[in-house]
Amino acid sequence: MKRRFTVTALMLGAAMIAAAIAAMALKPTQRLADEQAPVSLATMVPERFGEWRIDPAVVPVTVSADVRARLDALYNQLLNRTYVDAKGRRIMLSIAYGGDQGGDGTQVHRPEFCYAAQGFQLMRNAAGDLGTRYGVLPVKRLLAVQGRRSEPITYWITVGDRATVPGLGRKLNQLAYGLTGRVPDGMLVRVSSIDTDTGNAYKLQERFINDLLAALPESDRLRIAGRFGA
Repeated sequence: MKRRFTVTALMLGAAMIAAAIAAMALKPTQRLADEQAPVSLATMVPERFGEWRIDPAVVPVTVSADVRARLDALYNQLLNRTYVDAKGRRIMLSIAYGGDQGGDGTQVHRPEFCYAAQGFQLMRNAAGDLGTRYGVLPVKRLLAVQGRRSEPITYWITVGDRATVPGLGRKLNQLAYGLTGRVPDGMLVRVSSIDTDTGNAYKLQERFINDLLAALPESDRLRIAGRFGA
């Protein structure tokens, strides 16, 4: 009986060691970001496109030093701008780029958590599709409310050259890259506006996103929106 227990324990230990070695062997080591041109969000995203231009009167919200330190550790680049069209309608654009999207510890944070941490209530959180001339972009649509401030939000993420939303889609994309031995980079692109008319806000955000994608050269469009199906 004792010998059987010892053999079982040895077999279990050997299996655990083999699994650990296999995990180390399959661990991605090649960063996809090193295979591509460096990302510069400030130059990639135009200051003017379509009817939109940067609104110099709106200064991006600053964050505390400790929050900034955490953001700098997680993301390689952050871009925050407010655009205005000819009718005075404003859209806020936020893009976060991370060179390592291979694991939970380094992946971009979901806006749901960020808004909740700032005291907002999430009144809507739904996956959806956004039609573009290039295909259908998978997005999440949120509605964050704090007091009298109503902020409809549209966002998506990229893992390498694939657009997706948080959840199973992102996990599968991470796994697909991991099996090739590469660590994907990625972005979180968030578009929002202050509007109590949620339906109108989402339509305006969709137009803004389409105008932005149309203004980008293909290489930059693929970095920001990935490859998505028709």
